[in-house]
Parts: sequence; C-alpha cells; structure tokens
Amino acid sequence: MDMRKWFKEAQYGMMVHWGLYSLLAGEYKDRYSGVYAEWIQAHLAIPNAEYGKLTKAFNPVFFNAEEWVKLAKDCGMKYFVVTSKHHDGFAMFHSKVDKYNVVDATPFGRDVVAEIGEACYKHGLKMGLYYSQDLDWSDPNGGGYLTPANNHGPHDREMMSWANDWDFPDASAKDYSKCFEEKIKPQVRELLTNYGKIDILWLDFSYSQRHGEGDKAWLGGKGKDDWESEELIKLARSIQPEIIIDNRAELEQDLWTPEQFQPTDWFRHPKTGELVTWEACQTLSGSWGYYRDEFTWKSPEMLIRMLINTVSNGGNLIMNVGPTARGYLDYRAEEALKVYADWMKYNSRSIYGCTKAEPEFKTPTDCRLTQSEDGKRLYIHLFAYPFDNMKVQGLAGKVAYAQFLHDGSEVKFTDGKVELLSDDKQEDDESATFFYLPHVKPHTLVPVIEVFLR
Repeated sequence: MDMRKWFKEAQYGMMVHWGLYSLLAGEYKDRYSGVYAEWIQAHLAIPNAEYGKLTKAFNPVFFNAEEWVKLAKDCGMKYFVVTSKHHDGFAMFHSKVDKYNVVDATPFGRDVVAEIGEACYKHGLKMGLYYSQDLDWSDPNGGGYLTPANNHGPHDREMMSWANDWDFPDASAKDYSKCFEEKIKPQVRELLTNYGKIDILWLDFSYSQRHGEGDKAWLGGKGKDDWESEELIKLARSIQPEIIIDNRAELEQDLWTPEQFQPTDWFRHPKTGELVTWEACQTLSGSWGYYRDEFTWKSPEMLIRMLINTVSNGGNLIMNVGPTARGYLDYRAEEALKVYADWMKYNSRSIYGCTKAEPEFKTPTDCRLTQSEDGKRLYIHLFAYPFDNMKVQGLAGKVAYAQFLHDGSEVKFTDGKVELLSDDKQEDDESATFFYLPHVKPHTLVPVIEVFLR
C-alpha cells in the first residue's frame, strides 16, 4: 500500500494525550498549570520525586480501548494516534528499557498501547504512536531548552524551562547521547517491534532553529544533531518500512504538522514554497491533556469548520482528546465528538478523498470548497446560510446536477443570470452558476451542496 496516498485520502484522525498528568487535571497545590495541562510538571517545576508518586494513584479502571477506537470510527476518523511517552518521560506501554511505565509502576498494570493497537486492528483504523524524543523530564540526561533559573509559572510559558532544570540544574553535566542510546532509541525500537504494524510515528519535538537574541537567547533548543535524528529515522524505517513520519525530528520526512492554527491555504515548504503533505493538529478544548476546570471548549460550528477549512486547503486534520485519569472521556469531549459523528454521517463524501478545489471556482467569502481527487464532484460548504440564491464563478456550463449532500434533495441552478422575479438588480455573469436555496436552512450544522461536474 502507498501509505502517503492513503494518508492524503484519509483526511482525518484522532490523537490522544493521556498519562500521569491526567490525575492532576491542570492543578497542583492550588496552582494552575496554564493553558496546557500535560505540561504541568514543567509549568510548576514539580520535582520527579513528587510527580512520580502519581504512579501509585494511576488506576484507570474505566479504560476501554475498544470504546475509544469505536468512538473515533463513529466520528469518521481513519487513524488513531496515542501518546506512548510524553515529555514527562512516563511510558504508556510496557517498556523493558525503563520501569517508569504504566505496567511496572502503576496498580493498573496494563499496556495501553497494546490494547489500543488491538482495537485499531479490529475496527479498521490505522495505528499511530506519538513519542517525545526530545524532551524527557524524568531522565537526568533528558534534552530540552535552556532557560534562566527559577523562571517557572503558568503565565510565563515562554520563560519556563523546557528541560528539567529544577531537578537537574547543571546543564553542562547532561549527556544527551547517553539518554538517546539508553532510552530513546531502545524505546522506539520496542514500540516499532512489539506492537504489530505501526502506520504513523508522530515524533515531538526538536527546534534548534528557535535561536533567540538578547533576552530570548535561551530559546535555542536541541536539534537533529543532538538527538541523532537521522539514526532514529533510519531505525524506524528499517523496522516499519511503510511508516508515515512527521518532520518534528527536524528532518523533512512525510508530514508537516502546523499546530493550533489553521492555514488559510495549502501549506507550503517554508524555504522552497512547494506544496507539502500537511496535517493540522488541533484540540477540542485549549489543552491537550485533561484539564478539569478549563472553559475553552470549541463550539460545534468551529469544530466542523476546522475540518472543512483544513481539507479545503489540501490538508488533514488530527483532533486531540485528553481522557480523564479514570480512563473515560469527559462529557464535554464526548459532546464535541458527537458533533463530528452527526455531521460526518451524512456529509463525509465532501471530506474523504477530497482536496483543494480548482482555483477558477469562486464562492462568497462565507463558503468553502472541496473537490474530489478525480475532479468529478465539487462540494460547497455553506458556513453562513445565504437567502434565495448563491453565485459561484467559474462553473457555467460545467454543472450536470446539484443536491444537498445530507438528504439528497435537488438544488436548482442556472448559468449566467438569476431567474427570479424578486431579484431584478443582479448583474449577469456568463462565467457563473447560480444555485437556488430554500429559505429555511437545512437541519445540519454546515449544509453542503454536492455538485456533479460534466
């Protein structure tokens, strides 16, 4: 199978951030972590001796991998990426390399990665693994970004330590290659050897190019040379030759991953300007990990628009959820995912196997276009519902039939001019097609017109 082709056609996946940080849920000793709850150890400089005690409380008895995977499938997602190890260094799989893992260190004692992998294979979703190969706060030789001492706090995110300088303050004593050889590389080998076919390796993150100046000089981080990225990628592909790998080992691989923003056009290589395969990684709320008290959950309309916007600009969307420490999804997360399930049930044809539409097709600003890869279908997504008629330029003579996608009801159209007595001020446009819409908005969050092209 051509995995790059599959990935581009899949369009849409789920990411899960889950670990010890879920127990804290964004708060530690009456202090809040800030935006990202999964970063709480660094935000609040929690010593490993304290943070590690969370292992004794981690017992998510309600965890059911099949329920998670089936929910993703119901949402129309085609792949599932789970955190195998986040920046805190705690592994959500049974690692023989380091006992700091969910099987050996917790009363739960089950291999989360193994169970999710089995569920993915059973229900037909591609399996992906997130692995933090750069940051590791549990390891005395773990990497990261050097910051001024004692700059930790939820409101100084850019000035906090991205390395563990509260437990290991002497940066000069760190041997990054030792961590790579003794933990990072062996764990990646375990993950890609012991869990069947792995379709996606989602590494995170090396940014040596983030060199600041003056009071921002600390921004310089470890990069591909420090973390022997070429060796890591070579290892991964030797075990899983078809695997999709992102570019966060600071090497250009299969996938670019803009985070927490929506590109307004096809994502391009920052140096060459060439179109690249890209995936917008986004969150249902503000945080990646479970944050009990946050109020930044996205509206239903925003969730659907993010998916449409991404595909209409040639990209994929991976949407993240942060489960609770008891192993189930917060009710707000379930409600958000149901939005996707309900909409995708009837409108998925405008997403799967679709991409950016031909440039000559122009719609009003409150519409988005996707087009099937074979060019035979055009999909008009109505963000703001128009009244009476809607003009699309560049379509005249090219439309064979049009219908609402959710119910298959016909949508009337004419080329060149509007044929309505109530609209005698509309100027003719020989290049345009006019679609006539019902006055009552269809009962779907974002209506879609499916256009059959000649």
